[in-house]
Amino acid sequence: MTENRTSRRAKLHFPTVLLTLLSIVQAFALELLWTHINEQSYLYEFSFASVLGWSQIVATLLGVLLIWLTYSDLVLRLSWVPTTTDSMFPFLVGILEFVQIGVLGPSTIGLWFIILATLFGAISWIAQSTMKRARQDEDNAEFFAGVKPAIWKDHLLSLLPVSILAALGIAIELLNDQGWFALTAVLLAVGMLAFQTRMNHVFTQRSYKRGS
Repeated sequence: MTENRTSRRAKLHFPTVLLTLLSIVQAFALELLWTHINEQSYLYEFSFASVLGWSQIVATLLGVLLIWLTYSDLVLRLSWVPTTTDSMFPFLVGILEFVQIGVLGPSTIGLWFIILATLFGAISWIAQSTMKRARQDEDNAEFFAGVKPAIWKDHLLSLLPVSILAALGIAIELLNDQGWFALTAVLLAVGMLAFQTRMNHVFTQRSYKRGS
């Protein structure tokens, strides 16, 4: 009986704790990004490097937004008993974000892509593992009604953007490219992140209508 009360209390308060922790991490990430924008003089020159740099910044900002939307949607739509790893995930995400912002710039764009792929994969894995545990909680029975569990094809589909981003990063590193190929790759990353953000919005709206 005591364990049940503890579980209910944890499920009730954990969303607030998680979003508060994540908001602090995201605030630091945005501060680092703003510092980068202010300190890099090449961003304010009329040059190809400037276009490439600003494109990276847009992609990074979309990544921060997507992380926030993914986490906020999870805690708003689902309820689950948290584990220690749930509290550690925001720190993992934060470290990846800080490193990614730290290597912003045309000279390290290949490494930036690889970290972006790792970050994208981490968020997908966190979302999938959370959904799997939430499915086992009876409080989410209405949400998962008629929704089949993810199969290996679904996991492969979520790994596709991760593989593309990683492959682009490796190719840029091998070619030592800071030209049109790199810019095209960054714009592709921007498109992928924008598309994922849009799909997140559509899925959220559908889930609210299904639960009404």
